[in-house]
Amino acid sequence: MQKGSISVQAENIFPIIKKFLYSDQEIFLRELIANAVDASTKLKTLALHEEIEGDVENLRISITIDEEANTLTISDQGIGMTEEEVKKYLNQVAFSSAQEFLDKYKDESSIIGHFGLGFYSAFMVADKVDVITKSYKKKSKPVMWTCDGDPEYAIGKAKKDTRGTDIILHISEDSKEFLEKGRIEGLLKKYCKFLPIEIQFGTKTETKSEGEGEDKKETSIEVPNIINNPKPAWKKMPSELTDDDYRSFYNELYPYSQPPLFWIHLNIDYPFNLTGILYFPKLGNNLEVQKNKIQLYSNQVYVTDEVKDIVPEFLTLLHGVIDSPDIPLNVSRSYLQSDANVKKITSYITKKVADKLEELFKADRGNFTEKWENMGVFVKYGMLSDDKFYDRAQKFALLENVDGEFATIEEYREKTQVLQTDKNDRLVMLYSNNPVEHNGFIEVAKNAGYDVLKTDLMIDNHFIQRLEQKLDKVQFTRVDSDTIDKIIDKDEERTSVLTEKQLDKVKEIFTEQVTQMGASVELKALSPEDQPVLITKPEFMRRMREMSAMQGMDMGNMPDNYNVVVNTNHPLVTDKLLKAKKTRGDLAKHLYNLALLNQGMLKGADLTSFVKKSLEILQK
Repeated sequence: MQKGSISVQAENIFPIIKKFLYSDQEIFLRELIANAVDASTKLKTLALHEEIEGDVENLRISITIDEEANTLTISDQGIGMTEEEVKKYLNQVAFSSAQEFLDKYKDESSIIGHFGLGFYSAFMVADKVDVITKSYKKKSKPVMWTCDGDPEYAIGKAKKDTRGTDIILHISEDSKEFLEKGRIEGLLKKYCKFLPIEIQFGTKTETKSEGEGEDKKETSIEVPNIINNPKPAWKKMPSELTDDDYRSFYNELYPYSQPPLFWIHLNIDYPFNLTGILYFPKLGNNLEVQKNKIQLYSNQVYVTDEVKDIVPEFLTLLHGVIDSPDIPLNVSRSYLQSDANVKKITSYITKKVADKLEELFKADRGNFTEKWENMGVFVKYGMLSDDKFYDRAQKFALLENVDGEFATIEEYREKTQVLQTDKNDRLVMLYSNNPVEHNGFIEVAKNAGYDVLKTDLMIDNHFIQRLEQKLDKVQFTRVDSDTIDKIIDKDEERTSVLTEKQLDKVKEIFTEQVTQMGASVELKALSPEDQPVLITKPEFMRRMREMSAMQGMDMGNMPDNYNVVVNTNHPLVTDKLLKAKKTRGDLAKHLYNLALLNQGMLKGADLTSFVKKSLEILQK
């Protein structure tokens, strides 16, 4: 038996591999199976070039555990190696046979390993590794290579009748978990679920039915336990797939999930290679929970579901698969490297998503509108975080009013331009984030001929601010931020029927009752048909408070600012209040509490006291 030393630049390469090179021990299985896939792919490529004879159609990789021998074996039926190739490839760390093969057959093959270090990840979990291999080449003899985790190795004769390679890992004492069937099956399903060569892990029992009715018989049979789907949907052409195929694949990726709204099939070969399918899940008002559901693959080898470096953040709300051999990975495939291709891929995916949404909008606007409830968060998030997506999304992003009517941004602007433009030539877009709570204010606005938008998504606070930045002379104002004549100021002054002295008295009466911090009394000459007392919340401070809360910022004990607007033309104020000298304080407080109640601000003991007082008034 020949002996020698592995060609490495440092004697301590194995401790480096074991502790630092790979971020996670479990990666060894992915790397070794990826190598086995390479060996099988190479064989198929050679067959295409008629450089090999025999059947290469039903190649399979087998994983077996021997608990008594403490071994885990990965076996393939691929290209195999001669003794010279073993010396060349296994004994020179970072000399990748995959790269050499790619140089020769770069147009036909899809080889995973580019680093030449994947094989040595085996020593993270094994004290000793045996490789038994037989080349596809005629008259080649089987070879055995053995190494026990240092630069010393041995090469000798072996017994093997079939073409391919067996890698036998003698699992170390501190890695016994990798001899557990459940642990290995879990890793195979995580990393190898869509590899292009069948992966078998033992057998499983299936029930076979024969006959019908009373003659029906069921028998149990043992069949190979195939872990993976070698031909996943994203590797096929869109013309080969039906809608049911896409939905079935989604269920394969995310079992027991609600069906997706729709999907985008990615397929590009210039200036980079990328395939994949992105699905739009039903988001509703949910922004956070859905992130990191896109799975990243490199030639069908699972890499990660942390895709924020290759996919714009707003697209991480989507589900699905992206597969690209051009994604620059570090040696352990665990992290993306900074690269111009990443930016190109990001830009391409963003454009494809925007194009698909526009296509759906134009093809069937009614159907698009029905799906908006589940798409709105995604589109608005994209418009907030990506300028190029914003520019494209203007064509299909929808605004919804409190009556459930939808319009694009431009359509809505045209609809409200004339009536809702104020004296400063500024278009005021009214909105409500709680139409039920703001019903009274909405009715007043609608009676004046104005339209009110519904903005009840958690992201809408930021979205309307974004629109204000982008749209010229447009201001969004919540419908309860002031009286409607002040929100949309047409410079049409209405005077009060009260004298200056009476106005001062009214303000004095209400100021005595409104003692809360942050509240201020304001007199306004409104229509007699308007409410006698209104609570309005100034737009700027309220919006700042709500946006800070969304970002997890605490504004401390700062009181909630609001105005108590007294309508000095309402009969209850002009007649009842001023004449009821003994009970004017009670009446003012009651009107104030009614205004608080209308805004959902009367709670706890104050609400209980108000109800009790109201009952007393009714009894009188």
